Amino acid sequence: MGKTVLVLGSFVADVSFRMARLPAWGETLMGSAFSMGPGGKGSNQAVAAARAGAHTQILTKLGDDAFGRLARDTWASAGVDASLAITGAVPTGAAAILIDQKRGENAIVVVPGACFTVTPAEIDAAADAVRSAKVVLSQLELPLDAVERGLRLARDAGVFTILNPAPAPLEPLPEAFLALADLLIPNETEAAQLTGLPVRTTREAAAAAVALQRRGARDVIVTLGERGALVCPLGEEPTPVQSFLAGACVDTTGAGDAFCGALAAVRAEEMSLIEAAWFASAAAGISVTRPGTAPSMPHRGEIEALLAQGRGGAPA
Repeated sequence: MGKTVLVLGSFVADVSFRMARLPAWGETLMGSAFSMGPGGKGSNQAVAAARAGAHTQILTKLGDDAFGRLARDTWASAGVDASLAITGAVPTGAAAILIDQKRGENAIVVVPGACFTVTPAEIDAAADAVRSAKVVLSQLELPLDAVERGLRLARDAGVFTILNPAPAPLEPLPEAFLALADLLIPNETEAAQLTGLPVRTTREAAAAAVALQRRGARDVIVTLGERGALVCPLGEEPTPVQSFLAGACVDTTGAGDAFCGALAAVRAEEMSLIEAAWFASAAAGISVTRPGTAPSMPHRGEIEALLAQGRGGAPA
């Protein structure tokens, strides 16, 4: 239990549609493929952490329905401990994913359903598990008061906390909320949303990280898609981490979740922040070569094999 990654997050069923290009508003396109599978940032990151070698628990809420059963089957297959997952009256959520099959890019709409009914009291009921974890990882697909309660319980117990602020809120996160995370991992869009600054280059990413740190954040990693990531420890110079070319890009949907889950797994082993970011970048690089979200998460051996081939396959 001392090396546990506890993921406080969502599960939704991913309903994916592939097409030659994304449609415009009011336009109907014929797609080329349809699939349904497990998703939700919390669930994806839990699967990624488990496959990367961590003992992983997930704290979330499901409906008593087919999508809820899909969640539990997914976690059982990946080795994720689902004993903290609550079953409630609200149906399990779903996400509609539109995938541009030529570019591998996507647009996503999430209806969170059951997981968006998690309460601070339900987090308190799992307080012993939160306090005994090595790393607590959360996103923003749960109510903010529940996320805040989980992060606060963890921080007060000396547990390393990671916040992936996704999806980025419409209103700025309070400074006290940002300060609950030992590590903040936004992507370019989220960093821009949180700061009001443009984030198109590594220099702009560094400026956004500093702005977040001035508002209470500690260490920050800004993920930059095919350009890798920028690691910005508090009070230190930023370090670029390149992306990995593991094959043709098929689907970028789960890349950020692969990064966060894999990083949490090795931070639970007390790997340094920079080395953990390289490990996470390799995991993300593998994930984009496969369709889907949870099914695309690589296993530890695959990540280590890619790392052994050398660092980075695209310019930072």
